[in-house]
Amino acid sequence: MKDTAAMHAFANHVPAVVLRLDRNPFHHGTLGAVRSLGRKGVEVHAVVEAGGGPMGRSRYLRAAHPGPAGGLDPEAPEALLECLAGVSERIGRPAVLVAMDDLSAIAVSRIAPKLRDRFRIPHQPDNLPARVADKAELSRLCSRWDVPHPDTVVPASGTEAAEAAWRLGLPVVAKWSRPWLLPTGADGLRSTTLVHTTAEARRLYERSAEAGSRLLLQRFLPAGPDTDWFFHGAFTRGGRPLLAGSGRKELAWPVGTGLTAVGRWLPDPAVEEAALKLAERLGYQGILDLDFRRDERGVFRLVDFNPRPGAQFRLFTDAAGLDVVQAMYLDLTGQRVPQPSGGAGRVFVAENYALLAAVRGPSLPRRRPAASPASPASPAPGPAAERRQVEAAWFAGDDVKPFLAMLAAFLGRGAAKGARALRGVPAQGRRTARAVVRAPRQRGREQQGGREPLGGTSAGSVSRPAPPEASAEPDELVSR
Repeated sequence: MKDTAAMHAFANHVPAVVLRLDRNPFHHGTLGAVRSLGRKGVEVHAVVEAGGGPMGRSRYLRAAHPGPAGGLDPEAPEALLECLAGVSERIGRPAVLVAMDDLSAIAVSRIAPKLRDRFRIPHQPDNLPARVADKAELSRLCSRWDVPHPDTVVPASGTEAAEAAWRLGLPVVAKWSRPWLLPTGADGLRSTTLVHTTAEARRLYERSAEAGSRLLLQRFLPAGPDTDWFFHGAFTRGGRPLLAGSGRKELAWPVGTGLTAVGRWLPDPAVEEAALKLAERLGYQGILDLDFRRDERGVFRLVDFNPRPGAQFRLFTDAAGLDVVQAMYLDLTGQRVPQPSGGAGRVFVAENYALLAAVRGPSLPRRRPAASPASPASPAPGPAAERRQVEAAWFAGDDVKPFLAMLAAFLGRGAAKGARALRGVPAQGRRTARAVVRAPRQRGREQQGGREPLGGTSAGSVSRPAPPEASAEPDELVSR
């Protein structure tokens, strides 16, 4: 019997516009959306920073359009309305709009009534993307609907912040409830910070006005084997799932805390039940990406809600090639979304970040949880699970130029940073560094012959290299 998804006719007469307002040219999820729809014959446009970075080289992209001039104030998205109206005029007919980052999703929801004549977008009432992306509001919703969530306190003063940090148990995780409001380049203000003292918690609270949103403190859940999981889903009206699945983060960048560098599609009923419950209660329509962390008792706790596709959404592609972006496109254009089939067991690799993570730290142990039946939202494991299919973020045999452009930009950025660092080293230091690189065998012979290495070691001890400098966040690797 032929697969029903493979037999489905994909009507591609409606163009698509992929919107990304953040300025990270290495955002591989945007490229994934362009390829996903472009391979189906859809005319794909992108509204991104100038040129679109490596994604702009894709054969499946019809045109890249610049975002709002001068950036975007998330509290005043009129500039985005003007920008999208211009893009719509150039395309000449209504298009499906796919927001690829939190800021885009929040801004689009605020101007949605003025966009509906030009774009087909999910129906998300009551400023829903901003509500679920607000980490303090998410904590309240989880408590209301009995969705496991880390113990969270929203302090009302610096004293309360210090007391909450002590009560939760140091270290604690400090988050700004609306990270998209953080001022660019603010010293010491990050969306998430690990706080080690009560004084740090107090000082962070005192910067609330500068951060633009409330501070919340959460109990720290340490990373470890089998702890970091995620859920992706595409939903039609009423929170009914079209395609959904859970997966485990095998490798992250920055190590232990960051985005998915390597991930695996693994159905887990507990993760999927919590995600589906939340989507149904919210009446969510569109695509969402949820992050979970398993605590020491084995409970999956929701730590983040992203009202848009995750960068690794192509991991969740069924045996016939259906993914969450395609499912949303079909739903918004009035087409039947086929029943998903197969796909569990696939692996996703973001080549650049996987390389960095592998160099800077070991991967999480690949310990597979005990087998359990998949939830109704997940395609049943099929041949793809046996083949362990791998989805690369950048490389594709039918679209090589983005991978080459990414490689050149990524390596060029690294070389430039290295050159700047080397220029800051005195000439004698540079000569010493070159000698260290060129003569490892000589150093080995000297040590074997009884010569003690510089600095010395005590008897019976093992000489260890100095720890590497702090890992750079992904957005520190992009051109500014």
